[in-house]
Amino acid sequence: MRKSEVLAAESVACLNKALCRLKDIWEEIGIPEDQRLQRTNVVKNHIKGLLDMMITEEESLRTRLLSSIEACHKQLDTLCLELQLPPFEEERGVTMLQQEKEIRTQVEMLVKERTQRMQQLKALTERDQDLCDTLCSDPYALDPNAVPSLEQLDGFRQHIGSQTTEKERRHAEFVGIKRQIILCMDDLDQLPETSFEKDIICEDQEAFCLSKDNIASLKLLLSQLEERKAENQVVCEAHREKIQELWDRLQVPQEERELFSEHMVASKKKNLDALEAEGKRLMELKRLNMRNVTEAIRSEIAVLWEKCFFSSDQQQAFVPYFSNDFTEQLLGLHDAEILRLKKHYEEHKELFEGVQRWEESWRLFLELEKKATDPSRFTNRGGNLLKEEKQKAELHKSLPKLEKKLKAQIDVWEQEQAREFLVNGQKFLQFVEEQWELHRIEKENEKLERQLKKSKQIEVDMLYGTAVRTPTKRRFLGTTTPSKARKVPSVRTPGRSKPPLAGLQERNKENMGQVTGLGVPLQSGGFKTLASPQRNFSINSVASTYSEFATGLINTVIESVQSSETSPRSLTARASQTC
Repeated sequence: MRKSEVLAAESVACLNKALCRLKDIWEEIGIPEDQRLQRTNVVKNHIKGLLDMMITEEESLRTRLLSSIEACHKQLDTLCLELQLPPFEEERGVTMLQQEKEIRTQVEMLVKERTQRMQQLKALTERDQDLCDTLCSDPYALDPNAVPSLEQLDGFRQHIGSQTTEKERRHAEFVGIKRQIILCMDDLDQLPETSFEKDIICEDQEAFCLSKDNIASLKLLLSQLEERKAENQVVCEAHREKIQELWDRLQVPQEERELFSEHMVASKKKNLDALEAEGKRLMELKRLNMRNVTEAIRSEIAVLWEKCFFSSDQQQAFVPYFSNDFTEQLLGLHDAEILRLKKHYEEHKELFEGVQRWEESWRLFLELEKKATDPSRFTNRGGNLLKEEKQKAELHKSLPKLEKKLKAQIDVWEQEQAREFLVNGQKFLQFVEEQWELHRIEKENEKLERQLKKSKQIEVDMLYGTAVRTPTKRRFLGTTTPSKARKVPSVRTPGRSKPPLAGLQERNKENMGQVTGLGVPLQSGGFKTLASPQRNFSINSVASTYSEFATGLINTVIESVQSSETSPRSLTARASQTC
């Protein structure tokens, strides 16, 4: 039994007990029956009214609960729809009171959720509006009066984040461009003129609209200013080159140049004005010093002629160079000529430098060739001999490659210019071939000169009894037993080892005349070499006198030397056979 039922039974018992007590009191007092009935009816009506009132109140509570449940159901459905949530499912088997409480609690929670979302939406909308005002962009497409879903709020936050990043990027770009614009305007000595320029320079950075159009306009303005600045720099650089050229030609003192050094570096408007003024002043000085300036230009022209390998005919073609009538017109012709030469040199600088490299390499190659014939180089202990030989080999290998490359460049040059490429008035490739041919002839001449010198020495040695010197034979590595050196018999005069007397020389004139074209006796006892070193000689008959013997021996030795095939040992053997 429920406690409430026990309590109801106790209430009934209590009521019965109260009625019994009233009955006892009434009897004790002696109240008549009709009054007792009346009083009992009053008690009944009172209790009945009290109970009816209580029942009414409880029924009202039940009605309110039902109304609340119905209202909460409606509100809950609306909230679920607004918040884009699934419908609420009630728990079955619960009382009306528990149902009302559960639904009411769910409604309160959803109302709170809706309020938070709307607050977040409001904050994001305000932030988005600020970004739109700064970036001049469209607002985010989301109804500010509708409750957003969680996904919509996340998308809105991401949009705000990307917009914030874009604002920071544009702001940094704006600050950088603004700084450059200020520097350019400062260099150009220019003040902001248009309203847009004033907005950039004068207004607060945060107040500037960072729209795409404004950023593009900023870049355009900066490019225009930089273009003007670059034009000023080009003009200033041209003025500087002209001023430096005039300084050199007019021989302006260094002290005076240093006073103007500030304007030779910067390219601001004030520097440009100063350079223009200095140029005008120097031009006036040039007019007053026409002769000196013209001669200075001629020196520069001569240097360019040398760089461009102009021949004497090409140089003489510029007739004003040789004129002594120093006038403004003559100076103008020289200015035009040096500009033409500079342009010509710059257009074909690679080709001219290649020719210059070839000449330097050729000159070094000839120097190394000359050193190769110097006997003193064998006394070197520092390894220079090996280095020189290696360097000569490299040059001998690189010169043809360089000539091949220059030939290709010259062919292109001649096609473009429709004329031949000349070096000192001669075709370069022809000049190269001649240089190689001259080198070959010079080598052959040196070889013949060495042979002639050796022949002359052998003549003297054979005629006056000097032993024919043979080079010492070197041992090979690994030889254990040294070979005996072959003895070379020395040719001596009969009786004494002295030169023949004057009378004997007179008697030998007839035989000495057989050595025609090779040598004639000198006062010192030697021979003077004549012009024809390549004639062949032979012994015609057996010598009957010493002079005939000597003459035949000399002829045999000369023939062996000139053939360049006979070794010193075979020369001695043939001399022995002649003996």
